[in-house]
Amino acid sequence: MTDTQTLLENRPPSVATLFLDRVAATPDAEAYRYPLPPGAGQEGPDGWRSLTWGESSRRVYAIAAGLMDLGVRPEERVAIASNTRVEWILADLGVLCAGAATTTVYPSTNAEETAFILADSGSRVLIAEDAAQLDKARQRRAELPDLAHVVVIDAEGALDEAGDGWVLSLAELEKRGEAYLAQHPGAVVDAVAAITKDQLATLIYTSGTTGRPKGVRLPHDCWSYMARAIQAIDLLEPEDVQYLWLPLAHVFGKVLTAGQISVGHITAVDGRVDKIIENLPVVQPTYMAAVPRIFEKVYNGVAGRARAGGAAKYRIFQWAAGVARDYAKATQNSMRLTGSPSAPAGLRAKHALADKLVYSKLREAFGGRLRACVSGSAALAPDIGYFFAGAGIHILEGYGLTESSAASFVNPGENYRTGTVGKALPGLEVRIAEDGEIMLRGPGIMQGYHGLPDKTAEVLEPDGWFHTGDIGELSPDGFLKITDRKKDLIKTSGGKYIAPAEVEGQFKAVCPFVSNVLVVGGGRNFCTALLALDEPTILGWAEEHGLAGTYAEVVTSAEVRELIDGYVQRLNEGLQRWQQVRQFRILPRDLDVEHGDLTPSLKLKRPVVEREFAPLIEEMYAGAREA
Repeated sequence: MTDTQTLLENRPPSVATLFLDRVAATPDAEAYRYPLPPGAGQEGPDGWRSLTWGESSRRVYAIAAGLMDLGVRPEERVAIASNTRVEWILADLGVLCAGAATTTVYPSTNAEETAFILADSGSRVLIAEDAAQLDKARQRRAELPDLAHVVVIDAEGALDEAGDGWVLSLAELEKRGEAYLAQHPGAVVDAVAAITKDQLATLIYTSGTTGRPKGVRLPHDCWSYMARAIQAIDLLEPEDVQYLWLPLAHVFGKVLTAGQISVGHITAVDGRVDKIIENLPVVQPTYMAAVPRIFEKVYNGVAGRARAGGAAKYRIFQWAAGVARDYAKATQNSMRLTGSPSAPAGLRAKHALADKLVYSKLREAFGGRLRACVSGSAALAPDIGYFFAGAGIHILEGYGLTESSAASFVNPGENYRTGTVGKALPGLEVRIAEDGEIMLRGPGIMQGYHGLPDKTAEVLEPDGWFHTGDIGELSPDGFLKITDRKKDLIKTSGGKYIAPAEVEGQFKAVCPFVSNVLVVGGGRNFCTALLALDEPTILGWAEEHGLAGTYAEVVTSAEVRELIDGYVQRLNEGLQRWQQVRQFRILPRDLDVEHGDLTPSLKLKRPVVEREFAPLIEEMYAGAREA
């Protein structure tokens, strides 16, 4: 039996067990770093504090015992509505170590949908970040008869006005837990020992593009399998420092916490997206995960700063970007053919010069120690991936769904291939159906949708095969390429099929000003596009060209229209005739989570955007002649 087989087949029944094992193995090793709140003093370098595994366990035990004291029993749900922070992880581990199950709630979720999730899940306790998250439950308390308590992390301004004990602080919960452990010292260890692999661990509600979200039931074995599979592929090393900012209510962020426990590396936790650029030089991560939009924004920002530096500086950047892509393609192709990365001597010389002029500065902006990034949740435009690869920032694309516990495929270390999502994790079966749909079966697949047997039956076969809804191609050596969402494929009135995500990704690589793009064309005789521009980048360009005004004003100018039209023409040069974008409209604002255009993981909600901007779409097709 191989080491991988040993890891997977001998995995414990739960991540709670893995956590106790980790604490026993390395109690004094650093586990987490987190930023201190303003005014909390400077304990640790640059205002960050650390927790060892032993220190973390004391808080986790107290939270677990505190929940038991509140009457929470195995498999009962405890919801967490908070931004990514160390307390989210400790609370989640406390829930798991109590034998209960975590319901995840995005902090951006409105009061109505929060109440739906709390009620549908039957959550007994809500762990809320602050008064704002508490208020969502308070507003709907009459609709939440199962919700016995709310525990508030930042308790200032969130005292229980009713005085009936419904609200308590996290600090108070931990004190109750300490007192409970004094009376029942073996309570947490016994609870963890009693967990079975099929016991519910997590309910994650899919954000969805239409209708109510569905609760995905993930048992303890899903996370134990994921933790061991991540360890088995050597994606992470014990010496790594991971920077974790992704929303932990999302399965992508959640799986990273499981992998860390198995490997034992350090995780620096701070979910404030506006602090990423500031934090990177401080944390100096060796590893981080992100969604494609982050890499797109970095690329656009670098291009924008080069452009602002004058024509000569921008030409150097464009040359260096081209060299990076050529170098990445050459080395990846060489790696595939010979097992060793190499490039022609002339290209190596150009690359060395570009490294001094451009790439080294980019790597420093990421903290200077970054070994690899993992990109998931949506497709990364290949040209952007090749740019970063050639610049020495290795983006390992991966693929998975909430229903498959996030990590089903990931690119393998140095042998990664830009434009693919890599190979299946060990222990996962994959097949491509006749219509191109990707099918998965393995320990990471969900039990089903909570309380929705009919919806479960639509995607989960009796023999365990899961219909992903994604279209893909599998290479002979096991690398998967995602073509599109099955439901998103466009069929024109001329009978041609188009994968909009492919066209959208190409445009993001061509145009450094674009933020979001939506290609339209289903049932139409040609394709059109709705474009949202990156506000800082386009306003910087506008200032250079003597255009004043807000984003909404600038994007209506003839100059900006002409600028973007040039990039659309460049896009069309590389497309088949039926794929080409014949008309476009620039949106008066960017697409975002707040307006409901994007999911919290920054995926485009196509039906929502098409409905909201329907007049612009109809305008593009008004009076159109058959093409």
